[in-house]
Amino acid sequence: MPKSPNQKLKILYLMRILLDHTDETHMLSVNELISKLAGYEIKAERKTIYDDIEALRQFGLDIVLEKTKTYGYYVASREFELPELKLLADAVQSSKFITERKTIGLIKKLEQLMSKHDAGKLRRQVYVQNRVKSMNESIYYSVDTLHEAISEDKKISFKYFNYDIQKKQVFRREGELYIVSPVALTWSEENYYLIAYSDKREKLTHFRVDRMSSVKKLTEPRTTELTDFKLAEYSKKVFGMFGGEETDIKLKINNKLIGGVIDRFGKDVIMIPDGDEHFLIRVRVALSPIFYGWLFQFGDLCEVMEPQGLKDELIKRAEDFLAQLKKT
Repeated sequence: MPKSPNQKLKILYLMRILLDHTDETHMLSVNELISKLAGYEIKAERKTIYDDIEALRQFGLDIVLEKTKTYGYYVASREFELPELKLLADAVQSSKFITERKTIGLIKKLEQLMSKHDAGKLRRQVYVQNRVKSMNESIYYSVDTLHEAISEDKKISFKYFNYDIQKKQVFRREGELYIVSPVALTWSEENYYLIAYSDKREKLTHFRVDRMSSVKKLTEPRTTELTDFKLAEYSKKVFGMFGGEETDIKLKINNKLIGGVIDRFGKDVIMIPDGDEHFLIRVRVALSPIFYGWLFQFGDLCEVMEPQGLKDELIKRAEDFLAQLKKT
């Protein structure tokens, strides 16, 4: 029997066929496997199929022989189960920092990790169009560079921009390069942020990764004052990755908001009962418009006890907002 050019790849194509076309509800008989191999110009006999399937089992592929009216083989388990891949697909499609084109490409790659039958189920749950997505296509490569710089303990340079009314990029500092020591990447309020130490400002700051361009790893080592950085503590203090002056505050909060306080500050936050319906907390936060908004949303369920400066600032902002409403 003359051999085709693909004959040496027979067992690999057999593995692909089993992974692509079989699962617990879709099996292939030996004759069907032989037929599909023929589509790759590979000739096979029943005995060699049995031998190859046994070799694939020894390799680690979970191939099951189903004995019903006919005999059929299928892959029973994979590296990722369908619910896990659905979870990953949901995370990708809901991520604002991943562009629409990259989102579609990533989900197609996820589909390759399951049978073609299950891939259809994954595709039906994906809704990408018209979602709010990043317009910065280079973010993928920026994240890779940032991770590399952090692992190699190097500084980075980049340009930072915003958008104008025409949705065009407008660089801050007239396009001057930012040079910082990258500390960590974190996800907050549906955006990806770089936390970095600025020698120029002598403090930690953060940047939206999708607003960074021309990201480069430098040869200069990072600033050494980064050894004690704790991401979890930093995230508790900074609301919505909006920087501001760090201040110790005391709040009196209704018990109805216990869940929200734990979500914001973690389970280690100390809550001191104050009567039957309230509790007190002392926390250190970065004062910012995002933090003021967090307080305002609770209305009379949350009272600022200290400091007086925070009370005055909230009163002023409330009065300014009311005055603005009265103009319209």
